[in-house]
Amino acid sequence: LVIANNCKFILSSLIRLVKYFPTCLFYDKIMEFKDRLRELRTARGLSQMQLAKMLNISQSAVAKWELGKTEPTASAIIKIAKFFDESTDYILGLTD
Repeated sequence: LVIANNCKFILSSLIRLVKYFPTCLFYDKIMEFKDRLRELRTARGLSQMQLAKMLNISQSAVAKWELGKTEPTASAIIKIAKFFDESTDYILGLTD
């Protein structure tokens, strides 16, 4: 339980860093989470509704993430990473 809470805290902290300091973290332009999610979803030919059903979340949550209006929780990022078989760093745009 302690490890899970630490992971959630670390992921939440990374999301905040990427949101507020994207150009300070890396020399190269990084892809934002909202763009990475849309890219992964469309590359697999999925609609927002289809992805939402597979992740057991609402379609409006996916839409808001892709528009950059809200950010996913740490547990949602983990679900997304597992679904697309990618690392959380990749999902968050920290690596290419």
